[in-house]
Amino acid sequence: MKQETIDRIRKFTEDRDWDQFHSPANLAKSIVIEAAELLECFQWSEDEYDLQNIREELADVMIYSQNLLDKLGLDADEIINMKMSQNEAKYPVEKAKGKSDKYDQL
Repeated sequence: MKQETIDRIRKFTEDRDWDQFHSPANLAKSIVIEAAELLECFQWSEDEYDLQNIREELADVMIYSQNLLDKLGLDADEIINMKMSQNEAKYPVEKAKGKSDKYDQL
């Protein structure tokens, strides 16, 4: 995410004095709630959906995720790269390519 966008999220929260409500648990709950709303976009059809509604719900997930990163003092690039390294070790290309099996089933 661009720094300008991160700064805009932070300013939005700061201007409204909402950080007081942003405990890690509350933010994690909000991410799950918004993710459920994103999933709802596909509730009755995987092929017919409202892309604008998906954009809005996905944005909500990302905004709350950025707020949780800030609250816990985490860096998105650092934790994503850490997880990608773990995933690459668990799902080596030669075993996982073209398969949807869980790592312990490869």
